[in-house]
Amino acid sequence: MIEITSRDFSLDEMVKRAKRLDAGAVVTFLGTVRDDGIEMMELEAFQEAALPELESIRGEAMSRFDLLSAEIVHRIGRLSVGDNIVAIVCSAGHRDEAFQGCRYIIEELKKRAPIWKKEIGKNGERWVGRE
Repeated sequence: MIEITSRDFSLDEMVKRAKRLDAGAVVTFLGTVRDDGIEMMELEAFQEAALPELESIRGEAMSRFDLLSAEIVHRIGRLSVGDNIVAIVCSAGHRDEAFQGCRYIIEELKKRAPIWKKEIGKNGERWVGRE
């Protein structure tokens, strides 16, 4: 499953879907809004381009790291400190493949997916990573 949504998600449900009899490892990554002087964060995505890019990244990870499953959920909209932003859940026969696949997906997502965040605080707001 790959999803871009304004709703929160259940990491537990993602893990349940990833568990398989042939999977010896399920690895999760959960990104949250951290308190580094901001009050909230606003996330935007160009969904028509982001979804195919996430599919491509997922496919690369599945084949490169011999994953049995990989799910990606990314939130958009206004989020408060502590809210979930992104979750990645990968399963594989062994832990090394599951860890590597999960790491690959988050790193490539950050580089390639047209998803942007704006940090909003008392002193104003700024887009992160935009030139």
